[in-house]
Amino acid sequence: MKTSILKIFTLVAFVAFTSCGNKAKEAETKEAKEATVAEVTAVTYEVNTEASTIEWKGYKPTGSHFGTIAIQEGTLEAEDGNVESGNFTIDMNSIDVDDIPVEEEGNAKLTGHLKSADFFDVESYPTATFELTGIETVEGETMLSGNLTLKETTNNISFPVTTDVKDDTITLTSETFTIDRSKWNVKYGSKSFFDDLGDKFINDGIELKVSITADKTI
Repeated sequence: MKTSILKIFTLVAFVAFTSCGNKAKEAETKEAKEATVAEVTAVTYEVNTEASTIEWKGYKPTGSHFGTIAIQEGTLEAEDGNVESGNFTIDMNSIDVDDIPVEEEGNAKLTGHLKSADFFDVESYPTATFELTGIETVEGETMLSGNLTLKETTNNISFPVTTDVKDDTITLTSETFTIDRSKWNVKYGSKSFFDDLGDKFINDGIELKVSITADKTI
């Protein structure tokens, strides 16, 4: 019996460690900054919402969940092949859960919980926004900075991206990075706000990967 209990405890500890140990690096987070303004000669590209998305992944001691969020609209401005400014609106009502089959009850339950006032309160805050505040090369990496506004809280985040301007299309793809949801007052199950959760907490870190495709406007 003791051996069986030990095996179960070891398995739970292993799941908790693997669930929490390999997350992507947290984006540098600072106070909001002034948005960049492109040169008047810059070319405007409109975000192709069908070809653009945000992937998300959240963790808890017993595992993780992941899915996507749609981009509602946005623009990028580029000069001589370099992105200079831009912004996009995130449709928080579009949050999807991809790791639970859609026909299973757990999918609708988790999706509804994420949309509820416990998490992102999409009824009160149906959209989030991101506006570019800078893009520069740091130690060989292209770092993009911007103001992320979520639930009326704005913080500036910086994360690595790759950009490609080809013909009439820009693609901008981030590496997977982590944001700390507590900095946007997303409180449910957060040890940053509650100290009596035991092992029932949900990690503050949310992994994101942003993929933007934008087409030149005529």
